[in-house]
Amino acid sequence: MEPIIIEGTPKTPSVRFDAKQGFVEIKGRSIPENSIEFYKPLVDWLEQYSGAPAEKTVVNIHLEYFNTSSSKCILDVFKKLETIHKAKNDVVVNWYYEEDDEDMLEAGEDYESIIRIPFKMIEVED
Repeated sequence: MEPIIIEGTPKTPSVRFDAKQGFVEIKGRSIPENSIEFYKPLVDWLEQYSGAPAEKTVVNIHLEYFNTSSSKCILDVFKKLETIHKAKNDVVVNWYYEEDDEDMLEAGEDYESIIRIPFKMIEVED
């Protein structure tokens, strides 16, 4: 499987999905013009990856900000990861948030309450 590598812009996050390494990362700001269009290839990639995932999949989510339409798409990403996890594969989500960003911490906790995957909340300094 080919990895997905997307450079971040002021409106879209940088993305690195690597099947060989079992590594999934979304980082930056997510306020694309069309969230579904931006996230669909990522969800499709995870669908394909779920057929033969790495022994352990590490997911790093480090978003400064995301809008409402992105939040639904991010949930779709997590649902694909949950499918992988339910198939007895090791999946860990590292949710990064700035130390004074309560909203981003709460967003991570909200996802954790919906999705049955272990989350690690990781506070980073500004």
